[in-house]
Amino acid sequence: MAMTMNGEVHLPASREVVWQKLNDPAVLKKCIPGCEELASSGENQFQAVAKMKVGPVSARFGGRVTLSDLDPPNGYRISGEGEGGVAGFAKGGATVALVEKDGGTLLTYSVEAQIGGKLAQLGQRLISGSAKKLADQFFVSFANEVQSSDAS
Repeated sequence: MAMTMNGEVHLPASREVVWQKLNDPAVLKKCIPGCEELASSGENQFQAVAKMKVGPVSARFGGRVTLSDLDPPNGYRISGEGEGGVAGFAKGGATVALVEKDGGTLLTYSVEAQIGGKLAQLGQRLISGSAKKLADQFFVSFANEVQSSDAS
């Protein structure tokens, strides 16, 4: 099953601060819902483990994340793939862009993902709703991280 999602969030910090946080594994680990591990595995590459629950399906996904098309501090492309055992798999990517706006930074993202296995059997509406909820949780946490570091 394929899905796409787009969004934007205004962050109260400079583009440089937002860029730095987007590339900090410790910050990302705190912000990604269900993330248990996020460690560098090479230049612009990370190994990740996250526990996710979508409807009745709960699984621990292990996978890798790669950053490409880096254009500091304007944006990049993030790609990843993960396996969740019998729950299925997920792979996809997102383009992230940062633009100065209203004394802060406007972060826009465009995601495309492919899922398979039990997850894909849950239906488009449930998957899309869960993906939107996870994205919202990430950006609320990320905005809090950016604000707390900007205040210090």
